[in-house]
Amino acid sequence: MPLRLRKSNEAEMRSAMQGETRHFPADIVALVTSTGPWSPAVMAAFALAKRWDSHVTGCFVDPVLRTLRGLDGEPTVMSLLLDIPRDRQGEADAFQTLAQRYGVYGATWMSTHTGLARTMHQLGAWHDLIVLERDIAEEDGDLEVLGEALLCCRRPCLMLPPRWDRELAFDRVMMGWNGSLEAVRAVHAALPFLGQSHEVVLVDGASPAVEDDGKVMPYFNPIAYLAQHGIAAKRRRIHVSAHEAGDALLHEARRMNADLLVMGAYGRSRLRERVLGGATRAVLQKGVLPVLMQH
Repeated sequence: MPLRLRKSNEAEMRSAMQGETRHFPADIVALVTSTGPWSPAVMAAFALAKRWDSHVTGCFVDPVLRTLRGLDGEPTVMSLLLDIPRDRQGEADAFQTLAQRYGVYGATWMSTHTGLARTMHQLGAWHDLIVLERDIAEEDGDLEVLGEALLCCRRPCLMLPPRWDRELAFDRVMMGWNGSLEAVRAVHAALPFLGQSHEVVLVDGASPAVEDDGKVMPYFNPIAYLAQHGIAAKRRRIHVSAHEAGDALLHEARRMNADLLVMGAYGRSRLRERVLGGATRAVLQKGVLPVLMQH
């Protein structure tokens, strides 16, 4: 059984100086598409785990089956996750060795033999963050397979651009805001990433009607919420149509040279919640920076 390190002094000091307790993701899962070389998602997950003293699960996703659609079916995903085929045992050992080399002493290896949506839905039940590459299911399904998985897992997902080979940095973080519950959840999920950020900009495209909802429903003020957690965010208002929202977010991200974009993951409609909305689709198709999304 892997040993767990105590919370790092750096993280403790940062929380103490800010006068609050910031909860870091305890369990991170990296969806593995390659073991030679290792997927960018693995390296990113190790970097985050070392920073936060998190446990990392590496889950190899069968390339033949990852584009399967739907959440239902047999056998159960849990049974598929728990069994490590003998031909993958060597990769499990290599994963443990790699984790220790990067200073991560809590690591578990799994493999799955079903679709991406079912796998992420199951793994999301006991993980706090999912790290994956945007082109994990780039075959004929385009973004539909990824969209279904993203909208069904109900966990924050750190999406890496294709062929990502840089170190993760969060010096400049841009957050997309439209007043929706998805955006609220994304702001909340981003807190662990913002502890060492030098610049946080909230690009606000919410309509006045959204703010008026605060007269009936409890109102969430993202700037005040971030300030409560020691993060001084700046608000930048934009006025664009829903059709232009994705491109506008990417334009603003390029303008500030952002290291990370944070936004809600939106479905096209409540009746077709597993289909990506326009802004989410545009960011995933055209973005060249890591994106933290939460549905």
